[in-house]
Amino acid sequence: MNKDLQITLGLLRLSLGWIFLWAFLDKLFGLGFSTCRDVQTQVVNYFCKDAWLYGGSPTFGFLKFAVKGPLAEIFRSMAGNPIVDWLFMLGLLGVGLGLMLGIFMKLSTFFGSLMLALMYLAGFLPPAHNPLIDEHIVYIIVMAVLCLSNSGDYLGLGNWWKKTKLVQKYKILE
Repeated sequence: MNKDLQITLGLLRLSLGWIFLWAFLDKLFGLGFSTCRDVQTQVVNYFCKDAWLYGGSPTFGFLKFAVKGPLAEIFRSMAGNPIVDWLFMLGLLGVGLGLMLGIFMKLSTFFGSLMLALMYLAGFLPPAHNPLIDEHIVYIIVMAVLCLSNSGDYLGLGNWWKKTKLVQKYKILE
């Protein structure tokens, strides 16, 4: 594969990984971006009471107020559920770290795509910016490209990871 394409795929993987990892960090600490835009809710040192560390729910606001479409009530019923919060946060962390490091690429891209598909369905009919395709669908396609292109090998630990005895025995861990 062309070296420029390898670098581009590595940068694409790192970029998407950072999106997931940043969402985790913002929801964990309430850094003032998506989680806590209102200055009045800040607690101290730029953290806010809506942060997961301060007892806030990382899924409540979106699932309670932003969902729409035929599946809205199903998603609203999950708002603030601690199990949903834990699964969501572990998903963000796992997908983000896997993509950033270039390891667990099959699992990271699968679960990342699953999370994105659920977010798409939660806002279904119509998506905010386009009647059919929004950023969630584009990111799912990018996840497939990252998985199928062995992008973890470029600017990541994928080559080393694939040679470990664990991954040699369990190929799903690639």
